[in-house]
Amino acid sequence: MLDFKLALSVLAAIITIIGFIPYFKDIFNKMTRPHIYTWLIWAMTQSTATLALWYGGGSFAVLSLVTGTILVILVFLLCFKYGTKNITRNDTLCLIIALFAVVAWWQLKNPFLSVFLVSAIDGLGYIPTYRKSWTEPWSETLSYWALMALTAFMTIVASAEYNFLTITYLSVLTLSNITVFTICYFRRKNIINPSV
Repeated sequence: MLDFKLALSVLAAIITIIGFIPYFKDIFNKMTRPHIYTWLIWAMTQSTATLALWYGGGSFAVLSLVTGTILVILVFLLCFKYGTKNITRNDTLCLIIALFAVVAWWQLKNPFLSVFLVSAIDGLGYIPTYRKSWTEPWSETLSYWALMALTAFMTIVASAEYNFLTITYLSVLTLSNITVFTICYFRRKNIINPSV
């Protein structure tokens, strides 16, 4: 069983890398302009969730989250050159809440509160993407969202233990990524691709 979970973790990490390739390509081709606050928030929340998964006994499952965290941080760094810089009050509020979750993890030493907060913040962070995907379904790369949902689910399965710390954040990621994919997929049937 341990060999299966290790193999699944390695496969999830590889799929994570493959999933990010078209996203990076779109950034460099200036088709995608990531928001600097969003990616900073996701870098913090995913880092915190990765620590919580490790703390909760996730074992090898942490491999795909570590891989994803590194890639998310790279996207954040690319935001300085390629990303959009418009920052709203809601963006700032989300950033403050994300900082609170990190403080909860580091200062309060309460991993349950931390996982709950980062999961909620990550889930809320998807709302602007849902809205954008509804109005501009061709502005997202479907393969990215499908592969990120798959790797989050694979990471759940690969966890050595199943508990609040190992399942909550990954479940939010799985469902949120499926939602973005679904919105784009079905809305594309009603909206003509503007680049054609």
